[in-house]
Amino acid sequence: MGDPAILSVENLRKSYGKGEDRAAVVDDLSFSLQRGECYGLLGPNGAGKTTTLRLCLGLTAPDAGSITLVGKDVPHEAREARLRVGVVPQGDNLDPDFTVAENLLVYGRYFGMDDTTIKARIPALLEFSNLTAKRDARIGELSGGMKRRLTLARALVNDPDLIFMDEPTTGLDPQARHMIWDRLKSLLAEGKTILLTTHFMDEAERLCDRLAVIDHGKLIAEGSPRELIARHIEAEVVEVYGDNALAWGEREGRGKSARLEVSGETVFCYTNDAQALLEGLQAMPGIRYLHRPANLEDLFMKLTGREMRD
Repeated sequence: MGDPAILSVENLRKSYGKGEDRAAVVDDLSFSLQRGECYGLLGPNGAGKTTTLRLCLGLTAPDAGSITLVGKDVPHEAREARLRVGVVPQGDNLDPDFTVAENLLVYGRYFGMDDTTIKARIPALLEFSNLTAKRDARIGELSGGMKRRLTLARALVNDPDLIFMDEPTTGLDPQARHMIWDRLKSLLAEGKTILLTTHFMDEAERLCDRLAVIDHGKLIAEGSPRELIARHIEAEVVEVYGDNALAWGEREGRGKSARLEVSGETVFCYTNDAQALLEGLQAMPGIRYLHRPANLEDLFMKLTGREMRD
């Protein structure tokens, strides 16, 4: 038998509200993480991702189901389990009254670590987050990217086995995102395990070994990014956009596509052979188009829809 899962969730349920207004936020959700993998949770706003993380950490009590985190039963042994876990929340909750190094020191004390041990770890954490030169800076002096890297370093102060990351790169510019990705890849190379929620499909494709798509609290698809794309989406996509795109889509695109979707002024033509589509478009000046392979965003849109979520 293989190693036991570092996180196992079975038939998890959580509802809020009363009477007729009671709604399931997490609805019979089951998944597990193996050691050393990056597992992604994808879903629209309100799909239940953050609630799922809170349930797994024992910060919210489930209505039903079971959770085993680093060998501990949650929520009954959640405190002991969290000693082996790091957390990167959606927002940076760093203490503005402390310096960069002091934030790491104080946070380490929450895990019962002595100051000597924490201080010995701080130089490596600062180097990892490229913040050595900012060791004595106050939080207010840091850029958004620096704060995010410090939040990641802080999550590693206890040398965790599993790291929960709730949208770790939201609000960052491309350079800062790529730096965070490099740091996460290095953690995976060291054997760490990551549970990641993200709205960036390219982030999920780059980092996740496996992922689950959830909507309305239910798991609707699970597998590796490539497996899911191959299973649910045609191989090629032609995006047609501009003033005449909608008319072209109804006149020619629908008949030459396996599936056609419209979003705003863009027509998405899904097909396993785009040759006929491309030949027709090349003969029509004034229509702009993009031909590309199917990706994780196409999968996400097909499974969860294109409508806006609040």
